[in-house]
Amino acid sequence: MTGKHWMVPALLLALAVPAWAEPGMGTMQGGDPPADARDPHAYSGGYTRPADHPLRLHDEKIFWGVMLDRLETAQGRDNGFNAYDFRGFIGRDYDRLVIKAEGEVDGGRLQEGRTELLWSHAVAAYWDTQLGLRHDSGVGPDRTWLAVGVQGLAPYWFHVDATAYAGEGGRTALRLGAEYEMLLTQRLILSPRIEANFYGKRDPALERGAGLADGVFGLRLRYEIRREFAPYIGVEWAGKFGQTADMARDEGLRTRDTRFVAGVRVWF
Repeated sequence: MTGKHWMVPALLLALAVPAWAEPGMGTMQGGDPPADARDPHAYSGGYTRPADHPLRLHDEKIFWGVMLDRLETAQGRDNGFNAYDFRGFIGRDYDRLVIKAEGEVDGGRLQEGRTELLWSHAVAAYWDTQLGLRHDSGVGPDRTWLAVGVQGLAPYWFHVDATAYAGEGGRTALRLGAEYEMLLTQRLILSPRIEANFYGKRDPALERGAGLADGVFGLRLRYEIRREFAPYIGVEWAGKFGQTADMARDEGLRTRDTRFVAGVRVWF
């Protein structure tokens, strides 16, 4: 630009820059704050937290929860029984104590039960590793195992639970489970569930063979009267396989069964 043509942009620039702006400082910063400006480190309106109730970050808060995922009665071809699947936890976002208990009761007597006490640690947004103990009880001798597993939400919203176990006498086991929730409506939910148990060696006292011992696949349709309370009905197919199935046949027992179930899901 030449002559008077450069004076108009220069005048506009001079008006746009505040008089208090110092050289080398941007136009949006610099200078002292007004005398009545609020202290950015103080609470608004003079409010302060009491010394015995300081602010806590979200991952420092202790949470707890209890869920009866399955409290049901099942009727098979030859007989019926009651079953439960309980889970509880207490702790923080990254580390928490977890209790799992699952079993079958027939005639007021525990036929088969599994209780696990685990320390759970979050390793990703949707995955936890778990370490602890498992105790089996019921008909036959009790068994105690060291448990190491992983639990979380797989792609496409599959709830996955996989745990490996090591017990006395060189016994090993592997339990795999997966569940999916299909929202037919906001309250009506169809939930497929599959579970399989593997063992590293024979255990004649409990009529278990090596390899794939048993598995179950079920469908449960629940209606959530509230999120915390949902009755359901369903059907499941249970089977014994390999050496475990051979042991059952030798005892004159069935290796396949279809069961109709009805129960309730409760959590708080």
